[in-house]
Amino acid sequence: MEEEKRKGLRVVLFPLPLQGCINPMLQLANILHSRGFSITVIHTRFNAPRASSHPLFTFLQIQDGLSDAEIRDAPTSNVMSLLAQINLSAESPFLDCLNKVLLESKDSSEKVSCLIDDCGWLFTQTVSESLKLPRMVLCTFKATFFNAYPTLPLIRAKGYIPLPDSEAEDSVPEFPPLQKRDLSKIFGEFGEKLDPFLLVVVETTMNSSGIIYMSCEELEKDSLTLSNEIFRVPIFAIGPFHSYFSAASSSLFTQDETCIPWLDSQEDKSVIYVSLGSVVNITETEFLEIACGLSNSKQPFLWVIRPGLVLGAKWIEPLSEGLVRSLEEKGKIVKWAPQQEVLAHRAVGGFLTHNGWNSTLESICEGVPMICLPGGWDQMLNSRFVSDIWKVGVHLEGRIEKKEIEKAVRMLMVESEGEKIRERMKVLKDEVERSVKHGGSSFRSIETLSNYLLSL
Repeated sequence: MEEEKRKGLRVVLFPLPLQGCINPMLQLANILHSRGFSITVIHTRFNAPRASSHPLFTFLQIQDGLSDAEIRDAPTSNVMSLLAQINLSAESPFLDCLNKVLLESKDSSEKVSCLIDDCGWLFTQTVSESLKLPRMVLCTFKATFFNAYPTLPLIRAKGYIPLPDSEAEDSVPEFPPLQKRDLSKIFGEFGEKLDPFLLVVVETTMNSSGIIYMSCEELEKDSLTLSNEIFRVPIFAIGPFHSYFSAASSSLFTQDETCIPWLDSQEDKSVIYVSLGSVVNITETEFLEIACGLSNSKQPFLWVIRPGLVLGAKWIEPLSEGLVRSLEEKGKIVKWAPQQEVLAHRAVGGFLTHNGWNSTLESICEGVPMICLPGGWDQMLNSRFVSDIWKVGVHLEGRIEKKEIEKAVRMLMVESEGEKIRERMKVLKDEVERSVKHGGSSFRSIETLSNYLLSL
């Protein structure tokens, strides 16, 4: 009976225009569509998803205030600054678009149940309230990190940054398992400029109709309970999303499929997969240290170097011809890879990652241990959980150095400690797998969420 009722309901989704936000939103769309809901996706012109890959959904594009030049130069620009600009420019176009969807629904037999948007949008709660439409918040990172939003300004104000070297490894009492030295990467160049953003996100989330987490009880049950206490709205942990539907068709980047035949030619668990995600940037010096570390490790590797990864370079120009030849002897370099397929491949035995939450979840679900090289924001926390709490990877501390890269790769891939890490990862993988199976925590939460959307 409930499924029949859902067929008369439409859900409107509005992802933040980043690869790591669009993928989960479209995976959520697939989950809800499989439960009988119709789907409309409102999106910006910047980083527009490929509508042709999702023919069962309705896609509506809005203006975002970015010029053609800004969109063209986005791969080498400060993405966070672009998002701030979009947050200032997109409210009116979004309001007009959503209002049109609601007006059209009145002329049909289909009711719009709610809006689901990314927690990084600052204006959507105001818009949804003005239209008397319930709003759900999608959080695409760990609940543990989102729970810290109300306290991050207080942590910053305590003067942990800058800090003396003697306190670098001290824990942050308000934010375990982080160490004080991690905070500078979380706040990055923004510092106190983040405070107003965090305040708006917390307030609008507390006024929303609920939070959907791309996580599960098996990974952070206590944090999910705490999240309900902090934000005082219903919580639905239904992840990992990609366990239900692949993200491949929603990639913003052209994937180099030639890496799969190359992996086919490698021995089982012999390849270290290297990818720092879709947003992180590194310096030329750091890039060369990673290259030399991989070369010196003598391990086969698949290295994703997206255009714009290296500050001041278009692609791999900083690599000398000699270093390129050395790298090609043991590895393969691509601009982008079908990551889920790569991590699931029998030849992949380790993942050198920036520890974005998507990548961390995908690695856990495929049972691939990690070498953690976090960039900023929530990646520091994810890395600490991987290395210190779950103990399914190793965290690279401090500066990126070739000796440390080589040491970590060899430890994970060929030494006895790596085998112990793989055994722990197998246990964690099995626990998370159970969450999405019939009767599991995430499976049950999807049913609860579906019925909740029906009641709004």
